[in-house]
Amino acid sequence: MRATDNLNEIRAIIARHKFFNSVFRVVGAFALMIGVFTFIGLFSYMLIDGAPRLSWDFFTSFPSRRPGSAGILSAWVGTILVMLVTAAAAIPVGVAAGIYLEEYSPRNFFTEIIEINITNLSGVPSIIYGLLALSLFVYQFGFGQSILSAGLALALLILPIGIVATRESIRSIPVAIREGAYALGATKWQTVSDHILPYSAAGILTGIIIGLARAIGETAPIITIGALTFIAFLPPSLIKTDPPFLSFEWLMAPFTVMPIQMFNWVSRPEEAFQINAAAAGLILVIMTLTMNGLAIYLRYRMRKNIKW
Repeated sequence: MRATDNLNEIRAIIARHKFFNSVFRVVGAFALMIGVFTFIGLFSYMLIDGAPRLSWDFFTSFPSRRPGSAGILSAWVGTILVMLVTAAAAIPVGVAAGIYLEEYSPRNFFTEIIEINITNLSGVPSIIYGLLALSLFVYQFGFGQSILSAGLALALLILPIGIVATRESIRSIPVAIREGAYALGATKWQTVSDHILPYSAAGILTGIIIGLARAIGETAPIITIGALTFIAFLPPSLIKTDPPFLSFEWLMAPFTVMPIQMFNWVSRPEEAFQINAAAAGLILVIMTLTMNGLAIYLRYRMRKNIKW
């Protein structure tokens, strides 16, 4: 009798857990659909209003007070240059910091404090990074309201994402790979460079691209450091005719980016400017989705080519 009661109790517990699991699935699917349909609605609105405005002239024209002739040339060029600085600053530092914390740092109280702060920095509002960049890069280092300051500000913003992505990717590597390398006489760095990094590269790259996709749409840090809302010229060229053929004058040039250009058009009362903003927003969404899609594709290809 007692065994039967225990069996019935176990069945009741299993049934209750299955019920809550079903409820969670329904609630989760409902929440997902809210987000998906909201995005579809907003994207459809931008597509209907902004698609007719897309043309070659829209990409190759400077902003103008006349909405019919206004374009996004300075905005998309500035966005690309800012993202180049962001990637150049955030990727090496983020990957190196993640490798050190996961493979080299001692496990003590100080390291735990660093890890907790890095995790918490991912949730800090972006305006805080803008204020930090304004104080540090614009005034303290004297970079001014330039592409360099903007790129470094966004690099600070996505740096915790890169560090966390690197650490999580390294943690997913089986311990047997490390043990096998050490058993064959490999040093710590040989193990990391020849085994750990190649196997974790897919996850690291995915995290970095997703971080860059977030940075490309940020507005608060860029406004804080003084991005221009109207600019009718391009930064100096990256390439010059005289040796060494590379120019870095563009780093100190004033700039604008796509989100700032959209903000400028949305703030104007004319409907034609609203259409321009919808077209620019459509392009920005496509750029972001492309970067996320690239991350998924690269992750799939790199993991497919890995032989454990």
